[in-house]
Amino acid sequence: MAQVHAADIQDRDGARPLLEALLGKYPTVTHVWADGGYAGELIKWAEERKLQLEIVRRSDKPGFHVLPRRWVVERTFGWLGFFRRLSKEYEELLAISKSVLYSALTQRMLQRLTAP
Repeated sequence: MAQVHAADIQDRDGARPLLEALLGKYPTVTHVWADGGYAGELIKWAEERKLQLEIVRRSDKPGFHVLPRRWVVERTFGWLGFFRRLSKEYEELLAISKSVLYSALTQRMLQRLTAP
């Protein structure tokens, strides 16, 4: 699932409609990983819907440290950075931005499926 919203909406506030849509389409999902920006009341809100929201926090230690599941998100953002239309906000409509995002992810999936 993906959601695109205006920049003046906090991530944790934008997560509620996304998680509601996720549970509506995939009711068997029970566990979601998120970074520290999603902590707070969102965890209680998710628990009320029988959804475990696990916060993966950054390490305070200097240097590089692999954190559980966080690398998946960072890798995905890295892949999306290769798509020029996602590197800057060219679109005026949020629906078009979401379509470009799905197009980029579909292209990446097809590359992985057709790789030797």
